[in-house]
Amino acid sequence: MASLTPELEEARKQIEKIASSEGLDFFETIFEIVTYDELNQIAAKGGFPVRYPHWRFGMEYERLSKGYEFGLSKIYELVINTNPCYAYLMEGNEFLDQKLVMAHVYGHCDFFKNNQWFAPTNRKMIDEMANHATRIRRYMDRYGVEEVEDFIDKCLSIDNLIDIYSPYSKQKTPWPKEEKKSFPQQEEVESPFKVTREYMESFIKPPQKMEGSMESSSSNPKRFPEKPERDVMSFLMHYAPLEEWQQDVLSIIREEAYYFAPQGMTKIMNEGWASYWHSKLMTEKIMNDSEIIDFADRHSGTMAMAPGGFNPYKVGIELLRDIERRWNKGQFGKEWEECTDLRERENWDRKLGKGREKLFQVRRVYNDVMFIDEFLTEEFCVQNKMFVYQFNKRTGRFEINTKDFKAIKAKLLFQLTNFGNPI
Repeated sequence: MASLTPELEEARKQIEKIASSEGLDFFETIFEIVTYDELNQIAAKGGFPVRYPHWRFGMEYERLSKGYEFGLSKIYELVINTNPCYAYLMEGNEFLDQKLVMAHVYGHCDFFKNNQWFAPTNRKMIDEMANHATRIRRYMDRYGVEEVEDFIDKCLSIDNLIDIYSPYSKQKTPWPKEEKKSFPQQEEVESPFKVTREYMESFIKPPQKMEGSMESSSSNPKRFPEKPERDVMSFLMHYAPLEEWQQDVLSIIREEAYYFAPQGMTKIMNEGWASYWHSKLMTEKIMNDSEIIDFADRHSGTMAMAPGGFNPYKVGIELLRDIERRWNKGQFGKEWEECTDLRERENWDRKLGKGREKLFQVRRVYNDVMFIDEFLTEEFCVQNKMFVYQFNKRTGRFEINTKDFKAIKAKLLFQLTNFGNPI
């Protein structure tokens, strides 16, 4: 890793100043220049330079390396949600690419800092990840690499079984210590009468009656847990028969799953917001005339969306632009919704100029599910060719299955809710 060159540092200061003047508010952002191999290593570990040892990181590194070497893929930007934010620029990229990436990164950093769904995240996660790596390496030295890695595999297989909304609700009642790591056993059936003499046992507690009570109790066992528990990982931490090191490893995987959850919950908005700002800043205030064609080439490549595909960059930026346009012209509210005259709707312009204000409000409050549910319109789907596609085995191609707006919206929300996993 290396610090920025004088030329890049000057560009960074300029872009930072311009971004701030446009209303973006971000943590201090530190840029590092890395080789493509270093960038692939960091990207394979989720953007963090130090993670616990595991084969999946090596597998992801191989995938990224092969993709870059064969010209199939290239990482333009990588930034992590910490304070300060750390971002990586690839050594050898053209100067235009570096400026575009920096503008894009400042959009992400503003989103990390101000979107409410990122508020509970650990802003010192670089240190925390390194701490996790140290603890797991210690367990590997003590219990063996294979045993610890095998247990990590099991934990990773259920790392989606968390309650992604729990950090935003009131603190739940803590797990009772007396029940920790033990499932409730069948309770002994007690008689309402207290036996003080052994010779009275058979009269006070007749065997036939007690057996009937036992059968009734076993046929109606006590429900455990009393209410459904969405955070399965937390439940297992407290009740599964785990050794202390296993419980600690499970808590590490769970903590990291909660850290990454907001990124999955806001993928469309986050990438759309960063793309909106890199496009606006580059075209209006940063690049010079000689860079326009190259910028258009890079930007269009990022925004490309094939029929039947889904590009969060494209959908995010276009929906944000649509919101800005609608709120500038006043195309919202009861009067707009009740208007059925097509010509009047096409020429509707109340000149309210509230688009920018609305964008910053949306950035602060919404996640992807809320974003799509509230702002996706039928007109937007038609303009952006967002339809429900289905694979035709006879022709060997994906074809439009339906253009019904309700079906399109329902399918998209279904795919976004709980990351597409069953609830």
